Amino acid sequence: MMKLAQPTSQQCANTDRLLAAIPEEITEEDRALFFHAVSVDLSDWQKKQIVSPDAIFKRQESILACHWHPEFIPMDLCRQRIEAMFPNADERLIIPTQHNELLQYGDYSGVEVDCYSSGFNQKVQLLLHFHNDRLNEAHTLKSMLSHTFKYRSSQFFEFLRSFTGPNQERLEKAARATGANQQLVSFATLLAGKVESMLNDNWADVPPSSIKNKLLRDFVDGMRPLLGDLFIDHAQAFIKAVKEAVKNDFPLDYFYRASEIIEETRNLGGGIVIPHPEQFWPILLRGYDVDGYEVWNPQSQRYTDFLIEVVNQHNKNRGSSQRELLIFMGDDCHLGEKTRPLDQQDKEKASREVGLQPAWDDLNIRKKLVFGAVDRASVIRCYKERLATL
Repeated sequence: MMKLAQPTSQQCANTDRLLAAIPEEITEEDRALFFHAVSVDLSDWQKKQIVSPDAIFKRQESILACHWHPEFIPMDLCRQRIEAMFPNADERLIIPTQHNELLQYGDYSGVEVDCYSSGFNQKVQLLLHFHNDRLNEAHTLKSMLSHTFKYRSSQFFEFLRSFTGPNQERLEKAARATGANQQLVSFATLLAGKVESMLNDNWADVPPSSIKNKLLRDFVDGMRPLLGDLFIDHAQAFIKAVKEAVKNDFPLDYFYRASEIIEETRNLGGGIVIPHPEQFWPILLRGYDVDGYEVWNPQSQRYTDFLIEVVNQHNKNRGSSQRELLIFMGDDCHLGEKTRPLDQQDKEKASREVGLQPAWDDLNIRKKLVFGAVDRASVIRCYKERLATL
């Protein structure tokens, strides 16, 4: 069972009183909280927080950023943050990779696409990168991404239905895992129902990019001033356990196969990288036609040395018709996290920065990279050349 701080008897009594006073019907305060949660408009303090990074890296001369998520942050604000962080960089390859949505930054566009490895019955993800000139005829790929985006968004409605249905098996399993009592389950169910109703009532006014699992998290976070961090943290742990159960049960058949995504990308002259491969070992074994592996990621650091050796060995033994595999490191930065109040940010996610991958400068990892004559600058030059000529 997940360990959480335990409330005192006085705190429990206060929480009981406050919960009992929450009306079941949707209030004006609920509507205000809902529209705040779905809004993609940034206030002045949020814009300032975006363009004012905590740390400046004056000695980093190259920026390789091929795995990051602008989310709802305008590109000009993304650019201001990146340029402020690396004021002396004179070589760069910066390509955004929003989930299932092609976005452009400078001369390049990219996307992180969900797909399906049928041989292993597992969802996998691929990073696709393009020079913008390659996308003039990308009608089929864009349609594939649109389908995937909508299908992935449907997971959120299944998430809400787990509460409002309800799916008792999921709720009871999540409650056991997080020590949630009936009072907390009822609270989460009430708020999920309100979110579901307000989504239905205001469908035309909700930006599609806001329809994701984070919406319920953000709506529940809005109750912190009333109910306090202790209770809301426990509620968030329970809600997250339900979300994980939904993700595990989500059918994969409606995703495109990885081989279909790769074929369409190659037809357009795009590049393909496998992100955080520790989560997707089967895709490495499959031997797909890709340009490289991400050997380091904030979520995947355990096998960095091993993966570098795998790539070096592959390149040493490759046939004359095979291209070298490139080594990538991904920051997997989600910039939307930086628009939240500092005391409500996920500390680990908020610490990620576009173009910041400390492993490139780790002395032990650099020892391994030397055998393949690899560094940030060499990968930038080689991948740019491929994206121009593929």
